[in-house]
Amino acid sequence: MFKNFIPLLQVLLSLFIGLFGSILFIYLKLPLPWLLGSIATMAVASRLPFLPIKSPKILSPPARTILGLMIGSAFTPAMLGYIGNFITSLVMIIPFVFMIAVCGVYYYWKILGHDKMTAYFSAMPGGLLEMVAIGESMGANIYKITLFQSTRLLLIVFSLPFILQIVGGISLSGNKIVTTPIKNLLISDMFVLVGLGIIGVYLAKKLKISAPFIIGPMIVSMIAHISGWVTSHPPDEIIKLVQVILGTSIGFVFKGVPIKEILITILSTLGYFLILIVVCSFFVFIVYSITDFDLLSILLAFSPGGQAEINLIAIIVSVNLPYVALHHVLRLFLVMGIAPLFAKKFRETEKSQ
Repeated sequence: MFKNFIPLLQVLLSLFIGLFGSILFIYLKLPLPWLLGSIATMAVASRLPFLPIKSPKILSPPARTILGLMIGSAFTPAMLGYIGNFITSLVMIIPFVFMIAVCGVYYYWKILGHDKMTAYFSAMPGGLLEMVAIGESMGANIYKITLFQSTRLLLIVFSLPFILQIVGGISLSGNKIVTTPIKNLLISDMFVLVGLGIIGVYLAKKLKISAPFIIGPMIVSMIAHISGWVTSHPPDEIIKLVQVILGTSIGFVFKGVPIKEILITILSTLGYFLILIVVCSFFVFIVYSITDFDLLSILLAFSPGGQAEINLIAIIVSVNLPYVALHHVLRLFLVMGIAPLFAKKFRETEKSQ
């Protein structure tokens, strides 16, 4: 009987370690403590074989669902009047993704010497799980793809808060309240939000939408809030818990990987990371020059990190969340649409040689 609770206890221990890291980062006044603190302490703890810990990835779907609801709640009836202004900026995502893919494939293929298929899926700025799944079906080295994509995510998530503090001169401390405290939220609002989340995930899975746990609830929440039927947001304490869950899950990325391979992967990905900085800076400059959106919103909209992590940062920074979210949704759909097509071309080319 007790054995059935062991995995649960291991997950709870992991979350406790992640929470400890968050509190430590708050004490040290480091940016984005609830997310970065849990990543940092779990990255260290996951290397210790004597700790009976387990990744809380089982909690990732509900955490992403809450995040989707939060993003959707940022859409208001008043927004309908100016959402058309996003078009010019959204169109820039197309050449942005193309340039990142071309430069990234060249780097991993020609410079680092990986096979073309593995280089392609390592460079594509899509979701980690999606790229691994498609890469596996195409015969790519999913172990390498997982390491490279995970390292890209880690480098972006860890560097971005410091960049935002320097560029925007803003504080990303852990004491900021990003939404309504749970004590001020009506019980009926909680049931409504839970219902929206369940409906959103169900519809997204039925329609086979990519990243259903974020995009499904986001769309349903967006419709509900734009119509004025719902006005409540997920409570502040839950958003902080979501950060700890996602951060703790990310911290497990190098569990079981030899130290030497971790160092090689990080050094290899640093080259690609520099490419991303150059390409992102180029597009941020263009969009900032031709539109009226604030610099921080543009910077987050064109940051090729994980959709959940970047949107979470956008919530905490209090930038134009709908603007940022729509750019990442478009990027994901674009990558998911073209990734299998180009991968098939690569595979056909390799077979003909």
